[in-house]
Amino acid sequence: MHTPLDPRSPLVFDSRDLPRRPGAMRELSATVPAPMGLGLELIGVPEGTDLHLDLRLESVTEGVLVSGTVTASLEGECGRCLRSISRPLQVSIQELFAYENSTTDATTEEDEVSRLQGDLIDLEPTLRDAVVLALPNHPLCRDDCPGLCPDCGVPWDELPAGHRHEQIDSRWAALSKLIESKRQE
Repeated sequence: MHTPLDPRSPLVFDSRDLPRRPGAMRELSATVPAPMGLGLELIGVPEGTDLHLDLRLESVTEGVLVSGTVTASLEGECGRCLRSISRPLQVSIQELFAYENSTTDATTEEDEVSRLQGDLIDLEPTLRDAVVLALPNHPLCRDDCPGLCPDCGVPWDELPAGHRHEQIDSRWAALSKLIESKRQE
C-alpha cells in the first residue's frame, strides 16, 4: 500500500480538472523547488533550487499521460581537476499514471506503472529518474580538461610547459645523495 500523497507537496499535481475522457488535455507550467538528493556524487541539482516544469497532462483510456520538459541548474565538480561546474540541464519526461482499478492492474506488476492516488499525481519519482539518468557519471569542466599533476595536485593548465617532478627510486636514494655530495666537492 502506498503512503497517502500530500496535495501541498510541490511535485504532487491534482488531475481533478482534467476530464476522464480520452483526448482531454491541459498544459501546466510551474517552478518548484528541487527535492533533496537529485544527483550523483560529483554533480546534481542542489536542493531547493528552481526546477522549471513545462508539462502536458493528457487523459487516455488507462489514466493520465504526463509528458514535457524539466529544466534545472546543475552544480558539481570536474572529475579530473575538481573545479566547480555549473551548467543548465533540460530533460524530457513521459510517464503514464494509471487510474485506480484500471485494466493496467490486471496486465502489469504493481511497480511497472505509476498510479494515480485518487486524482493526485506524484511526479517526483519520474522526475528523479529522468534527471539522474541524464547526468554524466564522470562530469568534466570541459572535454579537453587535462586534470591534475599527480605529484603536486595543481591543475595541469595552470603549470608551466615542461612541468615535471624528478622521481628517485627509494632504493637508489642513498646513491643519489652520494653523487650529489661528490658534485659539491
